[in-house]
Amino acid sequence: MFNGIIFNKGILKKIVKRPKGLNVFLKTNLKLKKKDLGVSVACDGVCLTLVSVKKDLSEFYLSNETIKRSNFKNIKLGSILNLELPLKYKQPISGHICQGHVDTVGKVLLISKIDKSYLFRFSLDKKFRKQLIEKASISINGISLTISKLTKDGFEIWVIPHTFKLTNLSTLSKGSIVNIEIDILSKYVRNYFNEKK
Repeated sequence: MFNGIIFNKGILKKIVKRPKGLNVFLKTNLKLKKKDLGVSVACDGVCLTLVSVKKDLSEFYLSNETIKRSNFKNIKLGSILNLELPLKYKQPISGHICQGHVDTVGKVLLISKIDKSYLFRFSLDKKFRKQLIEKASISINGISLTISKLTKDGFEIWVIPHTFKLTNLSTLSKGSIVNIEIDILSKYVRNYFNEKK
């Protein structure tokens, strides 16, 4: 479990394709060691398991199901990924509860700098738009953000300079594909009321 507050990033250095998935190797400033093998790490919001640490590279495995739902199907060498270690007992939750179970991907429609902040507009498949709530939390590439406005095709968010600088939002451009995890609370509530009908 994570909270979407990003302090670390990694650079994709190697990709190994397998019949039913792929392995990715990241160079990162996270202090991961062999004793950490098996730990979960949110990589661009996707909960992945650390399977090896060799020199300065950390290796993670992705199943086809994960690849299908995330932007890893289009990932390229040199890509910068947001990284977050799982929450620890008594650790403050500054963002919101994120599972690392990405629902789908969204596309960047607009990035506009207004004063010192940045306005991002994303498109989202209609199937997932009905789960969005204005002012609710949403995870984008593993970052805990707030939906500022719902649009015909998706939603908008505002990003402060601090978040823009510390995450890979600064590397995005129009047309970029991002990982989306919808707030688990809104999904549970919607499911509850659907069952009541």
